[in-house]
Amino acid sequence: MLRKNSVGYSLVGLFVAVLGHGVATAQDPVGGPTLDVPSAARTVSLSPKEQLDQANAFVAAMERIRETVRRELEDARNKKDVVKTLCLDDKLNQLDVALRKVQDRTKALQAAVDRGDSELSGHEYTIVAVLHQRALQLDAEARQCIGKEIVSVGESDTKLEIEGDLPGEEQTTTFPVPPIITEPPTCASCFQ
Repeated sequence: MLRKNSVGYSLVGLFVAVLGHGVATAQDPVGGPTLDVPSAARTVSLSPKEQLDQANAFVAAMERIRETVRRELEDARNKKDVVKTLCLDDKLNQLDVALRKVQDRTKALQAAVDRGDSELSGHEYTIVAVLHQRALQLDAEARQCIGKEIVSVGESDTKLEIEGDLPGEEQTTTFPVPPIITEPPTCASCFQ
């Protein structure tokens, strides 16, 4: 019973830490992917084997994201775009860290599945899912580095229609401009 409570507290602590990290590092919340807590809780209902299969799919997706960012970084370096290079280099480094962590957690998930420890496999899978969400967020941030919009907005057209009549020149009244009168300042200390 003690182990169940400690795992529950660990999961709650993990979610608080991840959400807190996202708040602390967020620069511009422009519709990037966010952690969907209900979907993370819903995936715990997967069997340990299904969790392992999903975790392997997450690793493959993260590797594809990393490769895309790496290619964009090479392109920015070839174009000698310092700003994009620095931004993409930072995102690539963060993706590398997340990828190493997710690979370690996937190995731990594999070991838990082999041992038949469904509680530990659920814990490891939750961490893998959170790391995958982080990779998706980094992918969105990398797209902002290179100037690609996350959300595409279609063409827009603005029209101004005025109902009713506007007064013509003959109907407007002009007021004379009053002359500007200045008074000299009074003497602050008038000693002679």
